[in-house]
Amino acid sequence: MLQYHFVTVTKYRVDLLTDEIAERIGEIASDISEDIDVNIQNVNGGSDHVHILFTAKPTTDLTKFINSLKGVTSRKIRDKNPEVRQALDKALWQPGYFLATTGQVSIDVLHEYVEEQ
Repeated sequence: MLQYHFVTVTKYRVDLLTDEIAERIGEIASDISEDIDVNIQNVNGGSDHVHILFTAKPTTDLTKFINSLKGVTSRKIRDKNPEVRQALDKALWQPGYFLATTGQVSIDVLHEYVEEQ
């Protein structure tokens, strides 16, 4: 198992991720992860970004997981939240993202970092 730290930001870094929306993003991420054999460890962030810690097998298609994660969360969040759809009609997320293995840092340190975001 490999541990990853994933970060994505809202389109134009618009501040619209409420606690409720962030919680829903975590639920959607968990649903997607079950289909791709990824284990979500933690989801947190701020009003314009999301951090997700997850573990995956070396054979996991990370591009497929991240594309699904960003696409499905974007669609579902915009469908259920008119204020988000009004602010960001076509996409919730910026095209890019940050993804790194946790390397020398323990998962506990990363959990603490994400919790404090």
